[in-house]
Amino acid sequence: MTDEIIMEAVKNGDLQQVSVLFERYHKRIFNFLARMTTDREVAEDLTQNVFLRIIKYRTSYREGNLFQAWIYQVARNVFSDHYQSKKNKFSDFVSVDRVSESIEDKEESTDMEEKEILLQRSMALLSEEQRELLILTRFQHLKYEEVATIMNTTVANIKVKVHRAIGKLREHYFELEKI
Repeated sequence: MTDEIIMEAVKNGDLQQVSVLFERYHKRIFNFLARMTTDREVAEDLTQNVFLRIIKYRTSYREGNLFQAWIYQVARNVFSDHYQSKKNKFSDFVSVDRVSESIEDKEESTDMEEKEILLQRSMALLSEEQRELLILTRFQHLKYEEVATIMNTTVANIKVKVHRAIGKLREHYFELEKI
């Protein structure tokens, strides 16, 4: 069965079908959120919230829409809500030093190569929108059409923004490499 058919069943009250969607998407959503937050524990919590929202807001899913685009929109909203709630407590500024320290402190990062660390630090220097675009297109392997649907814009606009984001990423990466 397609994701869309399963989501229609969920929308119509068959909540058991959410487990099928969870199995298909939880890793992708977790990876998206982990890259957006750079915090594994927060990403785990936010991933759970995405699937809770799918149940809670199942009636907002529109027949004929791509489920994948809809779930990533839900994930974006969960991510945005999480950081909006923290906005009053913390600065919007993401410290590159803190991000790199949190990456280096994690057990898995001991195996990371220097280039991966540079990439992560470079990604942290991008604007939130640029980082999100690169995560969706390069790490989550979504098509430009899907990203345009998620972000409610045109494919041409996404292509331009991705091109600019890659240029900025490259610029930051080579600056950090010199250090």
